[in-house]
Formats: sequence, structure tokens, C-alpha cells
Amino acid sequence: MIAQNTAKSLLSTNMPSQLRGLFFINIFPLFSQQMKKCTFSKIDENKDNKSSSWENGRSLEKGRTAIAFSLKNEVGGLVKALKLFQENHVNLVHIESRKSKRRGSEFEIFVDCDSGHEQLKELTELLRKGHPRSSHVFFVSDTEDIPWFPKKISDLDMCANRVLMYGLDLDADHPGFKDNVYRKRRKHFADLAMSYKHGEPIPHIEFTEEEVKTWGVVYRELNKLYPTHACREYLKNLPLLSKHCDCREDNIPQLEDVSHFLRERTGFIIRPVAGYLSPRDFLAGLAFRVFHCTQYVRHSSDPLYTPEPDTCHELLGHVPLLAEPSFAQFSQEIGLASLGASEESVQTLATCYFFTVEFGLCKQEGKMRAYGAGLLSSISELKHALSGNAKIMPFDPKVTCKQECIITTFQDVYFVSESFEEAKVKMREFAKTIKRPFTVRYNPYTHSVDVLKDTSSINSMVEDLRHELDIVGDALQRLNKHYAV
Repeated sequence: MIAQNTAKSLLSTNMPSQLRGLFFINIFPLFSQQMKKCTFSKIDENKDNKSSSWENGRSLEKGRTAIAFSLKNEVGGLVKALKLFQENHVNLVHIESRKSKRRGSEFEIFVDCDSGHEQLKELTELLRKGHPRSSHVFFVSDTEDIPWFPKKISDLDMCANRVLMYGLDLDADHPGFKDNVYRKRRKHFADLAMSYKHGEPIPHIEFTEEEVKTWGVVYRELNKLYPTHACREYLKNLPLLSKHCDCREDNIPQLEDVSHFLRERTGFIIRPVAGYLSPRDFLAGLAFRVFHCTQYVRHSSDPLYTPEPDTCHELLGHVPLLAEPSFAQFSQEIGLASLGASEESVQTLATCYFFTVEFGLCKQEGKMRAYGAGLLSSISELKHALSGNAKIMPFDPKVTCKQECIITTFQDVYFVSESFEEAKVKMREFAKTIKRPFTVRYNPYTHSVDVLKDTSSINSMVEDLRHELDIVGDALQRLNKHYAV
């Protein structure tokens, strides 16, 4: 009955006969089949349900919430932080602490509490003001155990600073570990990224002569390989990056310029980040067409190697293809599939992302070409992947997601797709196997995600689809009149 009513709603418009036929042949059978699989239950708005009630994708009432933040090891620090919970009437359920593994002079505090989303949002802002590193925030539902995820683009402010590796701190084997000047420079970039908020202009960077020289070496050597190794979409968009963002061997583009360029091409924007994010936080950004991008440059002692993503990798590896509509859509769909998914599911999606967006290959004109950013920003691995000696398998998400990701040496295997479109279709089908009690849809007008888990939210989407079909119907009618059909 729901499928029938929805179909009537979709067709209650001035739709040309050709479009009606298209709908019934291609769309309605699939739509009806999917609706028969679904069961719906009405949400009692008056019922005291702490966390399972949702409206327009926002959690209602109270739910279990975990907050993690760092404190300097000083007298009274914890008391001051916990006083904020008391003043905001937040009930603490559990609290524990441990010495920070990243900064020896600090402690990490984990607090489990009961509170609503808006109340916790205010509290986390107060924590950040008093303790700048208290940015590790996540929300967990009591009844469905669904991890908190951003519902609107500004919510990325709550997770964009959860850097796991490098960022401000460097490991002992990092090329710049013993270089105090480089470490100070990295701190400058980290501070800029950590203080950034959505909607602000990305800070302009005056790159040093040494940084530009390092960039130049990478740029020059990679451009020698691109004509014979990069996919055609990359080769089409790379000159546009030079034209619109002043990307040259002797000039590192500014992220603000790159963000404007991508917004006009595919709707993607850039957000500065201090270092590695968790797979969940990074993929969440893609769901909103936000690409977290580093601004620092690798150490000059070895321009052709970096143990982490740097601006050479981001700008030369990722940006040209983020300017390609089909690739941008592919990236966003992986991000949308990750929202609210379990840790295991997020890891499988991250692995698929790794072997496509980072290390993917495709076939063009009978030849193998690279589209992965990890390949397109690494001279040695780009040569290796297309040398004929590397192990290459067809991209199949069910197989790919089980492959080990290697970041210190070449990959054991690379996966090839016939096209971005083929990879997108396969990932779309794979995403349907991820267990969530809902699905999500990106709203490009409000830069938010709509959670589709009941008849009300689905009917709202149907109304939007009917409007889109109206436009298609009008276009077909005008086309018919033009050709007097």
C-alpha cells in the first residue's frame, strides 16, 4: 500500500507518456520490491524514549554520550573541567582517566554521561575554550548503539581535530623528527588547522623557499610520468588546477583558491586538517563533500618520500580528480555509507576507499592507468603499479575490503575498474549490505543529511522526487514540441 500511494504521489503530475513509461518499466518495480522488504512502526512522540526517537535526522531527548578530552597535568585542572558539567546540569554516569599516549605532560579524560545533543554541543564548546585540545566528542545511542555522526556540515567542527597520527607530534623515524625548525613549522600548521571552523576562509600560507623547492621537485618528477601513467580525467583537470589556482612548479596553490575551484566544479570544498583522522571522521567529511586536506610540506631531506599525507599528496594526488563529477560522486557515496555504521563496517568502507581513491587503477583505450591519489603522488609506486610486475585484480568490494592496507611499502595487490561509473555501481550495491536501521540522503541545499527511517521521512523525499520528475517532464514536453513529435 505504501509503495502504491508513493507511486501515485510521484505520478500525480503532468508527466509525459514517455516518462510515465520510463517510470513503470525501470523505477516502480525496483521501488515496489524494496518497499515490500521494509516494515515501519509509528514513533510515539509522548513516550519516554531516551534516544531511539529521531526527527529530521536529529537525536531527540537524552541519550548516552561519551566525551573524551585532554588536560594538562596540573592541580585543579580536572575539578575545573568537571565543574562545567555541574553548571550545565549534565549527569555523569562514569569517568576514567589515563596518561596521554601522545603527550606525556597531559592526561586524557573519558566521561560517560546523560544529556541531549544541543546541551552537549554547548558543553563541548565551553570545554574547548578552557581546554583547547578537548575536541574528542562522540555520541552513542542507548537502544540502537548507533555511533554519533554529523547531521550538518558545521558538525564536522566536532570531529575534524581528532588527529590520530603525526599532526603536531612526529614519530622518531619521521624525516623531520630531529629538525627543530621543521617541527616548529609543523606546529604552526597544526595550530591553524585546529583552530579552523566551518565557514571561515582558509588561512593564507606564506610558504618558505625550502618548502617551494621541495614541492617543485615533486611536481617536476611526477609531471614526467603523468602523460603515460595517469587516467584521462586526471590529465583533463590538472591544467585547470594550474589555470584557476596558479599551480606551478615554483608555486604551491593556496587551499582557499583550491576550495573555490572545486566548489564550482563538483561542489566539494577543502577543510584544513592537522594530520591523520580516523577512518570514521575522514569518511564523514566526504559525505558532505568536504575533503580534509593538510597544508604542510614534507621534509626537504627526502622530497620523493613522505610517511604521511602532505600538501603535495593532497594537491597533486587528490584535487584533480575531486574536480571530476563522477569521481566526486563516488567519493561522497562512500562517505554517506559510513554515517552511523559500525566500526567493522566503517573499516571495510575505508579499505575500499584505500584501494580505489588512494591506489586505484582503471582501463582506458586498452591500457592500464592510475587514478588513485597515493599512486599519482608517488613516483616510485606509480612506476611499480604500471610496470607489468605488480599483482592486479578486478575491483570487487567484497574481496577488496579484506585486503591488507600497507602504508610503509608498495601494496601487495592493486585493484582495477573498467571506469569510475563501474566502481560507483559496485560500491553502491556493497553499501546496501551495511547494517543500519536507516539510510541517509545528502541535501545539497542545506548541506545536511536526511535520515530516512520512517514513512514521514520517506514521503518527504518522495515529494522532492516528484518535483524533480516535474522538471524532467517539462523538459520532455518542450523537446517534443521543438521536434514536433
